[in-house]
Amino acid sequence: MKEKIQLVHPQGKQLSSIDADKYTLLKKAILASLSKKASITHTALLEKVLVYFNAKNVSFEGSVEWYLEGVKLDLEANGFISRIKEGNKFLFLKK
Repeated sequence: MKEKIQLVHPQGKQLSSIDADKYTLLKKAILASLSKKASITHTALLEKVLVYFNAKNVSFEGSVEWYLEGVKLDLEANGFISRIKEGNKFLFLKK
């Protein structure tokens, strides 16, 4: 049986648990895609993660966007990344 990671939401809401391998892969991709100086939108983050996967020849089973959202929220809840509201959209950056 594969190891699972229970995702945490910044507002304490219930999230799914996912395979630890997928969590680790997405965590690395998200942190590699973010900067401490420049914030980016969710769409830009997804694009950068897909470029990261392509550059590393990663074959990802499942919806990258769905898993990205959960891991992104978990990283925010655990203090790895920050979410900033700018106008009507949210931007993300590495802490």
